[in-house]
Amino acid sequence: MSSDDENDRIFKALAAPSRRAMLDVLKDQPQTTGDLCARFPALDRCTVMQHLKVLEAADLVIVKREGRERWNYLNPLPIKHIHDRWIGPYAAQAVNLLSRLKDDLEG
Repeated sequence: MSSDDENDRIFKALAAPSRRAMLDVLKDQPQTTGDLCARFPALDRCTVMQHLKVLEAADLVIVKREGRERWNYLNPLPIKHIHDRWIGPYAAQAVNLLSRLKDDLEG
């Protein structure tokens, strides 16, 4: 799979507010699927599972089964790769612009 295909899956997964909210919950600690269903009462279990499937396909969630429970863990690495490719260079450029502006104002 190409890097662009992987990025497309990540961006698609992050496009839905419900999935971003699930990632916010998983950021604090792993959750069972049942716990996630309880935290999102507006969504039925099938919908939560569909969202988790998209997140898992994007490698944003890692699933570990323990007996009858399915534990969902946040995998922050794909988000870091997006940051490194798309956000980091722009942020560095903005910092450089601010530095030049400061130098111009002081000098």
